Amino acid sequence: MEITLHTGQVTFDMSDVRATLAAALSREATLARTRRNAYERACQAFEARFQITSEQFLADSEAGKLGDDLAYFDWYAAKRGFDLWQRRSEILSQVVV
Repeated sequence: MEITLHTGQVTFDMSDVRATLAAALSREATLARTRRNAYERACQAFEARFQITSEQFLADSEAGKLGDDLAYFDWYAAKRGFDLWQRRSEILSQVVV
């Protein structure tokens, strides 16, 4: 995949543009990894507490096999958060400027 950047009518030095984009993407990648790790730790705590994997929990939850324990809502949010930030982290780790 290739992405094109249009800077409008202002002309910037290409090395400045590359450096700026590289720094911004690096910060975003760090943020994505940090958030991913936080959600992963939350999921691990729920897995230890309930003795099932987050994947099995999600499958059971979506199949309606679980009760209404409030912790399940937090676990569901943590698992979805982990999945989201895992994808973003993977995408950002492969970006080359």
